[in-house]
Parts: sequence; C-alpha cells; structure tokens
Amino acid sequence: MTTELERLLEIESTITHQDRQIQDLSDMVGQQWKEIDRLKKHLSRATERLENLENPSEDGTVTHEVPPHY
Repeated sequence: MTTELERLLEIESTITHQDRQIQDLSDMVGQQWKEIDRLKKHLSRATERLENLENPSEDGTVTHEVPPHY
C-alpha cells in the first residue's frame, strides 16, 4: 500500500511540475509575442521613413535635398 501512495505522490508531483512548466512557457510566449509586435511596428516606421527619403512627397516638401555640388 505504501508503494501505491508513493506512486500517487510522485504522479501528483510530476503533474504539478508540468503545470508550472506549461505556465512558464505560456508566459514566455506572451512576452515574445509582445516583442514581435513591438519590432513589427518599429520596422514599419523605419520602412515608412526610408520610403519618404527615397520618394519625397508630392506637395513639394522635400525631406532630403541633394547638396548643390552634385
């Protein structure tokens, strides 16, 4: 009977450990998802800025002028 109790306790301990690992992994995935979203926004802003430098707006505003010696 003691072996059955020990086995049950070991199984419960294993389940508790796995539950904690699953929660830790879930938290890590959540943090990584936030970081990915932040990096996507940063990349989008950088891409937009680069496009504005390569193609000035049509309203005549030049964001980057070529120096006169060119």
